[in-house]
Amino acid sequence: MILVGERGPVPKRSHQRRRRNKPDNDGGGEVTTAPAASTEPPPAPSADESWHPIARQWYESLAESGQRHWYEASDWATAYLIAESISRDLSPQVVGVTDDGEVVRDTIPLKGASLAAYLKAMSALLVTEGDRRRARAELTRTTAVDEDEEAAVVAINGWKDRLSG
Repeated sequence: MILVGERGPVPKRSHQRRRRNKPDNDGGGEVTTAPAASTEPPPAPSADESWHPIARQWYESLAESGQRHWYEASDWATAYLIAESISRDLSPQVVGVTDDGEVVRDTIPLKGASLAAYLKAMSALLVTEGDRRRARAELTRTTAVDEDEEAAVVAINGWKDRLSG
C-alpha cells in the first residue's frame, strides 16, 4: 500500500540522501497490507475517443508511465473520471442563448479551482516525481551496461590496488 506523502519540500531521491539516523518506515508507524486482487496489475481502460486531446494525452500517458505498476482498478477508475472531467472543462460549453433560441457554445478558460482539484487528484495517483518521492516510491530506469567500460574500471581498480600496496 502506498500512502500519500507528507507536505513540504520534495524529499531527495534515496541515493542522494545521507542519513546518520535510522529512517522511519513510512513516517507514521506500521503499514497495513492487504493482498492484491491478482498478481498482475489490471490493464488500463481505453481512453474515450471523444475526449479533448489534452485529457486523452494525459490519460494515455499514465498507461506508459512507471507508476502504472502500482495502480489497481480503482486507480484507473479515478484516472478515467479525472480525464472525463478535464475533457468536459476544456471542450466548448454553453455560454448563452440567442434571441432566436439558439444555444451559443464557446471554449472558456479553465477555472483555477478546477485546475487545483485536478492537480490534487493527480497527486493522489502519484503522477509527478515529487508526489512519488513524498510517498517514498521511486521509479528507477535501467541503464545499458557498457561491458568495455566495466572491464576498464575493473582493470584500473586492479592497477590502483597493486600500486598502492
